Amino acid sequence: MSLASEGEDEEMGEDEEEERKASVQTEDRNRKGKPEQHEISVVQRRGDRDRVPVRYCTLGTRDSARDPHTLVELSAFSAINRFQPFNVAVSSNVLLLMDFHCHLTSSEVVGYLGGRWDTNTQLLTVLRAFPCRTRLADRDSAPAVEEEICQNLFMRGLSLVGWYHSHPRGPALPSLQDIDSQMDHQLRLQGSNNGFQPCLGIICGPYYHGNQGVASTITPFWVVPPPEQRPNDYGIPVAVEVTYVQDNFLTSDVLNEMMLLVEFYRGAPDLVQFGQLWSPDTTLLDKIKGSLSGHAPKDQAYSQILEHVYSQLSNAH
Repeated sequence: MSLASEGEDEEMGEDEEEERKASVQTEDRNRKGKPEQHEISVVQRRGDRDRVPVRYCTLGTRDSARDPHTLVELSAFSAINRFQPFNVAVSSNVLLLMDFHCHLTSSEVVGYLGGRWDTNTQLLTVLRAFPCRTRLADRDSAPAVEEEICQNLFMRGLSLVGWYHSHPRGPALPSLQDIDSQMDHQLRLQGSNNGFQPCLGIICGPYYHGNQGVASTITPFWVVPPPEQRPNDYGIPVAVEVTYVQDNFLTSDVLNEMMLLVEFYRGAPDLVQFGQLWSPDTTLLDKIKGSLSGHAPKDQAYSQILEHVYSQLSNAH
């Protein structure tokens, strides 16, 4: 699965240039004195491209002229007369690391999901997130990044069970491109032995204005192939019901990965300016803290441990 070289980065170029200019302007103001308190973060202010999701039933036959970034509403399995063919359990540490990664930059990010598939119980357990520390357009470094993740999966006795990516400012719904990618990944994970193994897709939307409060919207999804009599239709994106399992502790593995991510994006023009405001009374640092608190482990000491990570974020520009 070549995930690190995929994505919707071709539409980000203009935005990244704006982000860079805004970053320079903010730094200039900071040198001159305290930034204006009414200034709302570029991440929120510049909008969500107003991509309005469409219903699957309006798509019809595959059309090459259709914008591949068109967002599609999810169907329920029951709406297409199906049962969800597998159960899913996702660890809170997976959500925490994934949400942290997606908050760091205004550009789209991607990563892998590691876990186990039990054919007897039909349970897919997602135990670890593996962020791709690479740019989506950087096809040269993608193979090395993916090889490192494959080795990490092997050393931990985990299988590749899915992938995640972000829609930084838009709804956490799949685009037509995401639907095709997800279907491709499902077929590849299934392999040539015709055995069934699900591949879970997750979309994280950290900075969409339609989110409730400060929490990111996290959307697990799967794609059902089109009916046999309509092979040229798009796959059908469906919502996956998931059980979230609270971990006891924040592992050193996850903390180390968070620090590596901070270092990777340090000084980048699209690194989110966490000192800016998300809303009139909430900074972006408050926002990420609030969102991550929703994936907290049982051990309450995690918040003190994360303060070191947050302090590094504040100094990453």
